[in-house]
Amino acid sequence: MSNTNKPTAVFWIIAVVALLWNASGVNMYLQQAYGTDSFKAMYTDEKVLEMVLNTPSWVMAAFAIAVFAGLFGSILLLLRKKLAKPVFIVSIVGIVVQVFYNVFISNSIEIVGTSAVVMPIVVLLFGVFLIWYTQKADAKGWLS
Repeated sequence: MSNTNKPTAVFWIIAVVALLWNASGVNMYLQQAYGTDSFKAMYTDEKVLEMVLNTPSWVMAAFAIAVFAGLFGSILLLLRKKLAKPVFIVSIVGIVVQVFYNVFISNSIEIVGTSAVVMPIVVLLFGVFLIWYTQKADAKGWLS
């Protein structure tokens, strides 16, 4: 007898990629928040490093909310819990705040160029995808 509520291999791949993606985000947040030497070494341009290290605290708070909620949501997705979706929604709120700051308030485009908007947009799209996919997984009965 087969279980029709058993997730496909694609579900597990997406859930693991989400976990790794968000764990990487947590790592980046912690490195930026603590101004680690390895974080500073990633920036060869002093203007860019200065801009990143002077990110306002409210944007850093949004960054923390985005990545920690994303990591928690990914764990919940791996555990096949419906709670993953609202947690991913909390994450997307943090992402939207960051994207708004990076695109419309900071001078990142002036300093880095239009490439400064690429990563924030990728992060936003991945966050939206995780919400959509979690909803789809729930509709298929894979989440409890």
